[in-house]
Amino acid sequence: MCRIVGAPRTLLPLLAALLQASVEASGEIALCKTGFPEDVYSAVLSQDVHEGQPLLNVKFSNCNGKRKVQYESSEPADFKVDEDGMVYAVRSFPLSSEHAKFLIYAQDKETQEKWQVAVKLSLKPTLPEDSVKESPEIEEIVFPRQATKHNGHLQRQKRDWVIPPINLPENSRGPFPQELVRIRSDRDKNLSLRYSVTGPGADQPPTGIFIINPISGQLSVTKPLDRELIARFHLRAHAVDINGNQVENPIDIVINVIDMNDNRPEFLHQVWNGTVPEGSKPGTYVMTVTAIDADDPNALNGMLRYRILSQAPSTPSPNMFTINNETGDIITVAAGLDREKVQQYILIIQATDMEGNPTYGLSNTATAVITVTDVNDNPPEFTAMTFYGEVPENRVDVIVANLTVTDKDQPHTPAWNAAYRISGGDPTGRFAIQTDPNSNDGLVTVVKPIDFETNRMFVLTVAAENQVPLAKGIQHPPQSTATVSVTVIDVNENPYFAPNPKIIRQEEGLHAGTMLTTFTAQDPDRYMQQNIRYTKLSDPANWLKIDPVNGQITTIAVLDRESPNVKNNIYNATFLASDNGIPPMSGTGTLQIYLLDINDNAPQVLPQEAETCETPDPNSINITALDYDIDPNAGPFAFDLPLSPVTIKRNWTITRLNGDFAQLNLKIKFLEAGIYEVPIIITDSGNPPKSNISILRVKVCQCDSNGDCTDVDRIVGAGLGTGAIIAILLCIIILLILVLMFVVWMKRRDKERQAKQLLIDPEDDVRDNILKYDEEGGGEEDQDYDLSQLQQPDTVEPDAIKPVGIRRLDERPIHAEPQYPVRSAAPHPGDIGDFINEGLKAADNDPTAPPYDSLLVFDYEGSGSTAGSLSSLNSSSSGGEQDYDYLNDWGPRFKKLADMYGGGDD
Repeated sequence: MCRIVGAPRTLLPLLAALLQASVEASGEIALCKTGFPEDVYSAVLSQDVHEGQPLLNVKFSNCNGKRKVQYESSEPADFKVDEDGMVYAVRSFPLSSEHAKFLIYAQDKETQEKWQVAVKLSLKPTLPEDSVKESPEIEEIVFPRQATKHNGHLQRQKRDWVIPPINLPENSRGPFPQELVRIRSDRDKNLSLRYSVTGPGADQPPTGIFIINPISGQLSVTKPLDRELIARFHLRAHAVDINGNQVENPIDIVINVIDMNDNRPEFLHQVWNGTVPEGSKPGTYVMTVTAIDADDPNALNGMLRYRILSQAPSTPSPNMFTINNETGDIITVAAGLDREKVQQYILIIQATDMEGNPTYGLSNTATAVITVTDVNDNPPEFTAMTFYGEVPENRVDVIVANLTVTDKDQPHTPAWNAAYRISGGDPTGRFAIQTDPNSNDGLVTVVKPIDFETNRMFVLTVAAENQVPLAKGIQHPPQSTATVSVTVIDVNENPYFAPNPKIIRQEEGLHAGTMLTTFTAQDPDRYMQQNIRYTKLSDPANWLKIDPVNGQITTIAVLDRESPNVKNNIYNATFLASDNGIPPMSGTGTLQIYLLDINDNAPQVLPQEAETCETPDPNSINITALDYDIDPNAGPFAFDLPLSPVTIKRNWTITRLNGDFAQLNLKIKFLEAGIYEVPIIITDSGNPPKSNISILRVKVCQCDSNGDCTDVDRIVGAGLGTGAIIAILLCIIILLILVLMFVVWMKRRDKERQAKQLLIDPEDDVRDNILKYDEEGGGEEDQDYDLSQLQQPDTVEPDAIKPVGIRRLDERPIHAEPQYPVRSAAPHPGDIGDFINEGLKAADNDPTAPPYDSLLVFDYEGSGSTAGSLSSLNSSSSGGEQDYDYLNDWGPRFKKLADMYGGGDD
């Protein structure tokens, strides 16, 4: 049986929580300070303290939430502190004055900063038994009785009482631990019992929120509760004896956390965006804003109300919108929304809990941005009533005029984009209007060619509209219609032949000078006085000519239907007609001559070569006729053998099989093997008929029983054809020409090589002494280069200056060389002059040597040479003038040099 003993629960915790919420609502919240919020924590305990008994909870204010704090007790042998601040007894002991006071330390694990707080434990006073019974402060919950046996039968237990839940306000300020109820069993009079509670908040996370005195069964809360974290705790109370045996069945204890107004409303978005069309009527829905409150939505703390605090801009009315205070729906309440005047409104929305109570409710604000969207309430209007343009005739895809409009709606929207149409003045559809997407202008374009001779001017009526219809009640003004005057410009057009092509029928074989027809062109420019001249553009067979003035076409050769230029009996010729306009224009026309066949081609035998056996049996030769004419000037054909020579009809006979084929057979019993030319007379069916004697080359050979040639003589007798022999001869001639050209080229090459050789005695050839110089000076203009070193290097740099064994390979040796005697420093031709004289004599004495053979290249610059620099004739070691009169003695080849340098002062 369950029964509740005691007075009603005290209202002190509820009043304290309400007072706290009121203080927080009024904004009187102290600034956060790291450390213990209290100087001294107090707890009232019974005299006997048991091991593991929770005593109280010390609260540490961790403002930034990042500190990791470690707790210690000044009496570690008696008390310990968990990480959540719950103080437990380490051992069982009777509470005395020596345990009445101790310190708790909190130390930051990272910074080693340390805080301390005092804990004071007081002994619960012992009261008389009558006073305990009369105490109305603590409620007592008794375990219900279990079923018992009576007279050997199980006695039915009465129905249990329903234990009402315990209501505990959130955010209570304590003091903690705060006693809630006392749980006891009726058997505690006979047995020593131990009480405990299990469930979330006790021994399950979050642990340590609720504690129970194992001896007295006093259930207490150790810290403030937060309904927004856990709104209800479901605990189970247990009673066991000292041996741990269950004495009572567990009972359920439900603790409801009473909501306090400790949370402000929060909007889902700080900025809300909405749109409303301009010109909307009052009552038009715009948008919905939503806020939430973490407090109990079924209580006043979580019931929200909305209102509009401000509107910007306040035109045309300061109250253009209203909001449903419960749902947050924003609607229009006034007319006059005009995007062209106000494009956007900004509303400040406030949400307040406590059903909007401005005194006790908490509030928050958000911004609603309402954009006024454009509707087509402004039609496009032309900037002018008449637009002008011009276009050359026969031109297409040309912009004639540019139509401009104005529209007050939002640019680049369907309500602003203009669509143009031609409502009149263009019955044949020669114009079209396209819209420029950037400027919204209308581009009048010609889509079909216009003929100046037909239409000289167009007056178009155009209208401008938007891509979407106008808003209801708005009409198009007269400015939405305009006229476009288009002037057509006359230009010189191409002359044209009519008909083109022109077809005529003529018999082939017309003689030169025959007039066939007149092929003239027309000038479409009726208002221009122009002359047309004709020329021939294409005449594959060169049969025709055209009169340049009147266009008469005359033959200049015989027309032949069998010509390869005639296709399907039709001969095509093209003529050009050109006017004298500015600029000149021309046109082409084609004349097609359908040639009628005449009997101008005699038939020929086909095939032209055949073979047969020496005896009439077992085979014969089938032949036909080839005629380039067509019916009725071709077959049927008549085949016959000529009378001369007489051996033809004596040896052969011909039999006509039908109109196109005949058969040639041996008339005699045996004809010696060989090649025979058999003339055959073939006559066509033309009027008059045309005959021809055509030669058939017949190869007679020995045959087997099947009629096939078996002797080799027929192969030899057949020989090579004329074409093959000509091809072989051409190849041989080309090969001989190539060989001859190669031989001539080799001889000329040897002669040129011999002509370039120096006409000098081998003993005087000094080319093998040429030294290579890779350093080049600046030429004659190099004033810093001392040319005297080239003439007498030994006079510039004595031998004593040079170290022994160190010299350039191309400089004169230190000591005189026997093959090159040292010469004096006087300016004279030296060995170079002798060398030139010897070469000159050799060239003059050789009557077969060409003149250029005496032009020799002298590169020798070895030791012993005293010749001056060839690049500058004025250079010398002494700097004085030199005598060049000896050049006159060198012959006519040096006469020019003698005149230039040896002619005196000049």
